[in-house]
Amino acid sequence: MVQAGSGMFRNWRIGSVNGALLAAYFIPAWTMVAFKIIVAPVHGLYERPSVAVALFLSDHLQMAGMDTVRAAWLLALGRLTVVAFFAISLALLCIPRVRRTGGSDEALGIALAIGSLISFASMVMASKVGELAALRLHATELLLLLGAAIVVVIERPAPAPKTVDAPAPLALEQAELLHNR
Repeated sequence: MVQAGSGMFRNWRIGSVNGALLAAYFIPAWTMVAFKIIVAPVHGLYERPSVAVALFLSDHLQMAGMDTVRAAWLLALGRLTVVAFFAISLALLCIPRVRRTGGSDEALGIALAIGSLISFASMVMASKVGELAALRLHATELLLLLGAAIVVVIERPAPAPKTVDAPAPLALEQAELLHNR
């Protein structure tokens, strides 16, 4: 029976759990979207998760075919970068010593920052082209990422216990000389 406060669950912080849950969503979801864009750039760009970007590029920026493909690949690269940093964060969370000291927070922070930037830009593009379903999707992803970023920034890892070696008291008959200190 596992008791509350046992060694296995004692060093998990809210930010670590939140980061692991976000990684469980973003790694498969954004990987599938990115690979669809890589395999068929224009077709993958016009699917629901990226349709706002595609419509914005074609309507407002009047991009030609090859420029649209390059923008689609850039979007896929950005999504795969976020996926890679989430995966690094998950790998670091598996090491208890790193998890206790908050060593995975840097990788998680980079994933949250880049992911928030992509979701925010996609949300703005979705609002410009009037794509409500994409707007809801990107707003939800942005709120998830920003909420996790707030938790990571506010929650600091527990400081390591400081051990100070106190000098042993001198015996009554022992003289206090400089070399005895």
